[in-house]
Amino acid sequence: MNKNQMNHQSKKVAAVFEKTPPAIRKRLLVLRKLIFDIASKTPGVGSIEETLKWDSPSYLTSETQSGTTIRISALSPKGKYGIFVHCQSNVVKQFKQRVDTTFEYDSTRGLVLDVNDDIPPEVKHFIYLALTYHLRKKKRSVKQVWVPEWVC
Repeated sequence: MNKNQMNHQSKKVAAVFEKTPPAIRKRLLVLRKLIFDIASKTPGVGSIEETLKWDSPSYLTSETQSGTTIRISALSPKGKYGIFVHCQSNVVKQFKQRVDTTFEYDSTRGLVLDVNDDIPPEVKHFIYLALTYHLRKKKRSVKQVWVPEWVC
């Protein structure tokens, strides 16, 4: 992770992470790192803008408009957190079609994860699908862009 990725782009975003319970914060920071890492290794994505949406850290492909917004957040009940996309995108549907692992889903919005479990490696593909959502609609195929070895 480079210096820009370690430092939050916004004091408001940093404040949200700071007030998040430590165990959840650790997991959210791993998701954050994955978002920046996958974006940097995926052609056509460009730089990531970090901001707040719905009082949650959110990641946008503002430079290229290649993806849909990714949002990460602690959830109730305690011990749960999630990674979310726009509910009208088909990212969750595409993800379900491509993975065999059972996940807890928040309808069409995202994945619900448990702080006591490791972050499943398939989450990297979910991030990739979100970051390339508009790009793939133009190219019509994930296989044209996705190379699993790129992910950390």
